[in-house]
Amino acid sequence: MSLLQGRVGLVTGAGAENGIGFAACRSLAAAGAQVVVTDLVRDLADEMRLQARAAELSTAGSDAIASALDVTDTEQVRACIDGVVDRFGRLDILFNNAGYAGGVGPFLDIADEQFNLGWQVNVMGAVNVCRAVIPVMKARGGGAIVNNSSVAGIGAIPGLAGYSASKFALIGLTKVLAAEFGDDNIRVNAVCPGMVWTDMGREEVELFRKAGQHIDQARSDMAREVPLQRRWADPREIGDAVVYLASDLATYVTGIALPVAGGLAPGL
Repeated sequence: MSLLQGRVGLVTGAGAENGIGFAACRSLAAAGAQVVVTDLVRDLADEMRLQARAAELSTAGSDAIASALDVTDTEQVRACIDGVVDRFGRLDILFNNAGYAGGVGPFLDIADEQFNLGWQVNVMGAVNVCRAVIPVMKARGGGAIVNNSSVAGIGAIPGLAGYSASKFALIGLTKVLAAEFGDDNIRVNAVCPGMVWTDMGREEVELFRKAGQHIDQARSDMAREVPLQRRWADPREIGDAVVYLASDLATYVTGIALPVAGGLAPGL
C-alpha cells in the first residue's frame, strides 16, 4: 500500500507489543508512512521495549524511530516534536493513543486521584501533544490528527464513570479542534474502539468477570454482546481505521467519532 507514502506519523502510547498504539504503527508503516513510536519511559526495560518496537518496523522496511514521551510533560512533548521535525522535516499524522484505563468501579468508590489522572493523561495529554503538533501541521499546509476515545466515550457503561468522563471529553476536544483548524486543512477525528483484545482488554475482563469465573469464559461471555461475529477486535482493526482517517481516503472527513466496535453500542 502507498496511501501514506512520504508522510510522517507519530503515535503516542505505542510501547506495548500487543496494544492499539503499536498496531497503529504497523498499519501506518504498511501504508508507507515513516513512523515515530513513542511511549512513557520509566526505566531501562521501558526504553529497550520501545526501541524493539521501532526496530521491528525498521526491519519490515519503514524508516521508524523511537522516542520517550510522557504526554503529561509539556517540555518533553515539545522536545519530542522538535526532534521529529529535525529528523524528518515534517509531521503529517498524529495518533493520540496514550491513555489511562483507571477511574473504574462503583462511582461512589472512585478516588479523586483516579478521576484526576484519567483527565491528565486522556484529555490533557492529547491537548499537550496537539498544541505542539498543530503549528507544525499549519506551517506545512495541513495534516491529520486521530484521537483514541472509546465506545465508553459515546455511550453509558455502568462502572466506568472516571474513564468515560475523560473519553467523552476527548471527543468534545476532537470536534472543537476540527472546527477551529479546518481552514488550516487539519482534519481531527476520533476512533472509538469497543472490546479489543490487548493487555487492557484482559484487565477489562478481570474487572467484569463474575466471582470464580475462568477468564476465558468471561471473555467469551462478554463477546456475546458484540453483534459482529460475537468476537473481540484485533488491535490491527483499530490501526487500519486510523490509517483510513489519516489518509486521502478521508479528505472530507473531520470532527467525527468513529466507532470501531463491531456494532457494540452500550448505553445508546
